[in-house]
Amino acid sequence: MYKKIAVTNRKLCADFFSQLEILKRSDYDLVILREKDMSEAEYAVMAEKALKIMGEKLILHTFIPVCEDLNCKRIHLPLALFEKNIDDISSFELKGASIHSIDEAKRAERLGADYITASHIFATDCKAGLEPKGLEWLSDIYSSVGIPVYALGGINENNAEDCIKAGADGVCMMSEAMKYK
Repeated sequence: MYKKIAVTNRKLCADFFSQLEILKRSDYDLVILREKDMSEAEYAVMAEKALKIMGEKLILHTFIPVCEDLNCKRIHLPLALFEKNIDDISSFELKGASIHSIDEAKRAERLGADYITASHIFATDCKAGLEPKGLEWLSDIYSSVGIPVYALGGINENNAEDCIKAGADGVCMMSEAMKYK
């Protein structure tokens, strides 16, 4: 079996915290709290509530000070932020980075990322108008590093297995997760 990671977007569900309760009881292994349009203060309030619901299944995103304030040692960052803040996150128990090329995947691994999300694999509304990278690219990413690779972008229950066959260790889903029942 492969890992399933939910990536949040509160705008895709009617009641965000109820959705987290559903995800907690689901077959999703982890949840990345990725609310890109929030201020750090707003995110901190949401993260505190989300941690109470999700516990160890929750990975915070972007705001390192929020992780520190909430004593959460799991973070996911865009690669540029990962690299810029490498000293600040060195003691974290789980560190993930978003990548978009083989060079970035290798750099994330060298910097000490525990896993990477590789995107975007299929067409997705989140990246409207941008050509998806596809399964062959995903396979090349997987072959270039020795850390877990999680496919991201346009992934659903119908194409997740294709990502695994291409070499991914798991998949990240946003729309599917935010509507999961």
